[in-house]
Amino acid sequence: MSLHGQNKTDLITDYRTHDSDTGSPEVQVAILTKRIQYLTEHFKIHAKDHHSRQGLLKMVGKRRRLLDYLKRKDHNRYQEIIGRLGIRK
Repeated sequence: MSLHGQNKTDLITDYRTHDSDTGSPEVQVAILTKRIQYLTEHFKIHAKDHHSRQGLLKMVGKRRRLLDYLKRKDHNRYQEIIGRLGIRK
């Protein structure tokens, strides 16, 4: 599943760090989180969809690495993004 045009644009607008930002860690984590939430709901209906489950696990790993990077580089930005997205503690 990919995010459709307007949904993705809204996410980018909400989480960008400056006007022309489309690829900062915050934006990438927000997009991955939205896709992870969608697939989690998908698996409640389609429990045997193992191919998509593999993609979900890859996305979770990528999000984890991006969050680790943010935590290492700027702890305040890390705390802000996990608070806004409602993930972690």
